[in-house]
Amino acid sequence: MKSQVIDDVAEMYGIENWGSGYFHINRSGHLAVRPLDGDSREADVFKIVRDLITKRKLITPLVLRFPQILGSQLMRLCHAYEAASTEYEYNGGHFPVFPIKVNPRREVLTEFLRAGASQNIGLECGSKAELQAVLSLEQSSDSLLVCNGFKDESFLRLAMMGVRAGKKVVVVLEKLNELRMVIRLSQETGIVPLIGLRAKLYSRGSGKWEASGGEAAKFGLTTSEMLECVRMLDEVGLRSSIKLLHFHIGSQITNIKRVKNAMKEAARVYARFRLMKVDIEYLDIGGGLGVDYDGSKTTSEGSINYSVEEFANNVVYTIRSVCDEDNVPHPHIVTESGRVMTASHAICVTSVRDEIETFADDTPAVEVDDDDPQVISELKLLLDSINAKNYREYYHDAMDHKDDLHTQFLLGLISLEDRAKGEVLFWDICERASRFASEADLADPEFEGLRRQLASKYLCNLSLFRSAPDSWAIGQLFPIMPIHRLNETPTEFTTLVDITCDSDGCIKRFVDQKDVRKALALHKLNSEPYYLAVFLVGAYQEVMGSYHNLFGQTAEAHIVVDTDGSSHVTRLHAGSTVEDMLTFARFDTQQCIAGFRQLLDEQVASGKIDTAAAQEAAELYAAATKRSTYLE
Repeated sequence: MKSQVIDDVAEMYGIENWGSGYFHINRSGHLAVRPLDGDSREADVFKIVRDLITKRKLITPLVLRFPQILGSQLMRLCHAYEAASTEYEYNGGHFPVFPIKVNPRREVLTEFLRAGASQNIGLECGSKAELQAVLSLEQSSDSLLVCNGFKDESFLRLAMMGVRAGKKVVVVLEKLNELRMVIRLSQETGIVPLIGLRAKLYSRGSGKWEASGGEAAKFGLTTSEMLECVRMLDEVGLRSSIKLLHFHIGSQITNIKRVKNAMKEAARVYARFRLMKVDIEYLDIGGGLGVDYDGSKTTSEGSINYSVEEFANNVVYTIRSVCDEDNVPHPHIVTESGRVMTASHAICVTSVRDEIETFADDTPAVEVDDDDPQVISELKLLLDSINAKNYREYYHDAMDHKDDLHTQFLLGLISLEDRAKGEVLFWDICERASRFASEADLADPEFEGLRRQLASKYLCNLSLFRSAPDSWAIGQLFPIMPIHRLNETPTEFTTLVDITCDSDGCIKRFVDQKDVRKALALHKLNSEPYYLAVFLVGAYQEVMGSYHNLFGQTAEAHIVVDTDGSSHVTRLHAGSTVEDMLTFARFDTQQCIAGFRQLLDEQVASGKIDTAAAQEAAELYAAATKRSTYLE
């Protein structure tokens, strides 16, 4: 029986659809993680979290990072392009590049460089700080260091120092003035980086970032500007430095048809340059390869209608076809698929601290007597008489009575106690009407809306703006589910709220195979801690998270699954302290302590508190700066 419950719960949360083979539910009803899709090794995530909290003294929110998944995703990507190249007799190579804007953590970058050394994995940067970071890392000699973004002279000088350090640096031109600086600095230093031209294609992607491509895109050179680059480099004898053609039509492309169109256009531009005797070797197709956040395999907002393998097949086949038509060499394909490479490897675990009661959930049953106002008696009669046949009519009557209740209160005709009684009765009627509507199993927008209103609110120990900012900023859907009690059927329909003082700090939309759920099925809280995980947060969420309310970075643990199925922690990072966040806000902690101590001394001098009380308060204040910014 429990096995069937686990299967039903797994289907409810869709874990087999968005988990990419890395996550599933074990026989204990706990979330389990595998280092590779289809691997027999697995580790119990609930036990990992429990040990981190009880033995390592960490608290939620807690980021669990699984570095083996990084390597697994990279190899999946590389194998897809290798298979496509073999199938379509493609002569160019595949050079994966990781754009560090997706996740700039040093341990993420070093894991990619370690796991992908044989695949010549490179790095992409778009700012001076990112370039400074990646120049310190050791890459394989054939891998690329792609410099995107707008550049000034100091950026370009730093890139040239990368050439001097033996790196294969490609400076991708975003505008003509950058080329003028490159030419001047090359003449001045004698260092010539590889040059890339970023094309502004007519083709666009699909989904949330569709507008980032096309002719009105922020980045890229027009056709005439690219030809002018060739002419300018010709003039100074540096035409041979043009080695890469770059384009990007948008992140998280939902529809594979848009990919085909863009590849055909980009391949044609590449072929025409080759026919002009511009010896471009690399075609950088940028990012765009999407992640199936809801597992539906559709063009919906949280999904994609293709697999990694289908994407690679379309890319390779389309580029080869165009090149063969124009009788030009097949270019090396450079990919910047950062989202796919990192999203799955990190989950954010939070604890549910409390339930914010919906309306009158915890209020005792109302007793109505003859002295109560008529509106109270009528609401009580509706509550006692509602059934599966009349629930719609009685619900509408209750709505009218609620309006009467409010009007009479404003006119001073009923007391505050009467208003409280009426509200309890009204929400009891709503709850019964909602239950009857659910049992009727009819899609009814009116009662769907009521069900959302009645959903419990679970208070989670995290800041949405820190741990899953895209959920707030762009309405991104992330899979969310408990990490334990998964051998029990969830009975509570809930929404989630965070601990920030912001009404936007809530999640009211959840992944689903057929639609977007307005409430998440969870278990009823008891005296034991209850843990939830937010999945697929390894791409962008950490670096884009904000310090709203001065909630800091979360604690972090790196977990490796061993050959025997056990696991061990390879790295721990403590979360931000209050002192860290004071410093971020440009407060000096010692000045804060001194300022508070001065206020206490004034209270002692005025005789309002004694010296011992002042000392105790000062010590508590100072100690509080060393504590976590989250609930403990």
